[in-house]
Amino acid sequence: MVDERRVERLLRKITQDVAVLRRRADDVPVPPAGQRDRLDALKYTLVTAIEGCIGVAQHICASESWAPPATNADAFRVLAANGVLGDDLAERMARAAGLRNVLVHQYAEVDDARVVAFLEELADLNAFVTGVTSWMASSDQTDQG
Repeated sequence: MVDERRVERLLRKITQDVAVLRRRADDVPVPPAGQRDRLDALKYTLVTAIEGCIGVAQHICASESWAPPATNADAFRVLAANGVLGDDLAERMARAAGLRNVLVHQYAEVDDARVVAFLEELADLNAFVTGVTSWMASSDQTDQG
């Protein structure tokens, strides 16, 4: 059964991270010359927001005993296959998981313009929060314990 408190805590953190990213995104010009500290802070917040989404997706997949996702990106596809997210949003979230992988594992070689461009797609993270919240409410997927 889904741990409602855990999921709600993660969804709140994702929402907070998105709000921070929206506020600070305008401060980073493209190309971000001379803005290294600001861009690094944005990258970290972006990683934590996407990590939160991945954590929620993986938790729901495991809690519901759905097909285990082979990758973090696949976790979003499993959610779509089970009616939590739409297919289009799941694919956009899968791409976000890919960006997270690049940020975490190839940090020094990240194309900063790609990061700044993703800041235009923050609505996907909010749509993920909305989708999961709606699914939990409509499916009564709550832990009453």
